[in-house]
Amino acid sequence: MEKQIETLMYASRWLMAPIYLGLSLVLIALGIKFFQEIFHLLPNIIATKEADLILVVLSLIDIALVGGLIVMVMFSGYENFVSRLDIDESAEKLNWLGKVDSGSLKNKVAASIVAISSIHLLKIFMDTPNIDNDKIMWYLLIHITFVLSAFVMGYLDKLTKEKV
Repeated sequence: MEKQIETLMYASRWLMAPIYLGLSLVLIALGIKFFQEIFHLLPNIIATKEADLILVVLSLIDIALVGGLIVMVMFSGYENFVSRLDIDESAEKLNWLGKVDSGSLKNKVAASIVAISSIHLLKIFMDTPNIDNDKIMWYLLIHITFVLSAFVMGYLDKLTKEKV
């Protein structure tokens, strides 16, 4: 009976596969939003103020960073928790594929969140006349929390790797 339970538990990792596949649908949604922003911008590019253009560009960079984060989580999570990806040797392969374990994935996600938060905070700072000071303070505190969390997670990961 123990062997059957262990076999069932091990096979249950495949329940994560549809979730990782579902992340590809989120990538499609991000792509649609990305090009929607560009199509809104292009007809009015001449009349757009420089600060507004920079805000749109920062939004596009934000979307690109989130997309990269999704790809990293999707592939690394699948490889770490479900199954190895069988990619033909003649096909183009991402150089980090198979090298990101769950610990380094966690650190990369934290670093990506800090980068995304930084861009969002920069957008807030560029629009400070239209945002209440107390909201700016909260955005800053949340960003600092992300930075400190990422630092602590990286430091703890370094400590655990030194002990091994």
